[in-house]
Amino acid sequence: MSSIWFYEPFYDFERFFDDHLAPHWGGGHPQRHPTEESAVTLRNLKPRMNLHEDAEKNMVTASFELPGLKKDQVNINVHNGRLTISGETKESEEHDKGGYAIRERRCGNFSRTLQLPAGVKDDQIKAIMEDGILVVTFPKSSPEAAAKKITVS
Repeated sequence: MSSIWFYEPFYDFERFFDDHLAPHWGGGHPQRHPTEESAVTLRNLKPRMNLHEDAEKNMVTASFELPGLKKDQVNINVHNGRLTISGETKESEEHDKGGYAIRERRCGNFSRTLQLPAGVKDDQIKAIMEDGILVVTFPKSSPEAAAKKITVS
């Protein structure tokens, strides 16, 4: 049985530019000075994710990198068959903004959405968070969604 997952096709492309080219352009904008606020911090961040399917156990495990966040800073919502992980990272207020020589930590809103398999109920979705890694598990398919063979009479 194959699975179809909602995938954000330009996510990897955007991350490539952010990780490899933006530092040379001063935050992705050639006309900006590197010490100015970067547009990268203003757009939605997308946490990195691993997605694993276990056919024997009929389970899917999605792991999200959320370094520095506590579980009460993370929102998990299910709506119309989509699982959305979201929240906000904030800058530390311990240091004044003008004293930074290098500033690589990003802040802002983040969001990541997965299409759930048909028939997954809210109570079948489990989530735990430890050491900045959010792990969400849910069934790969539910018994009601299993394919049924129909004979032609």
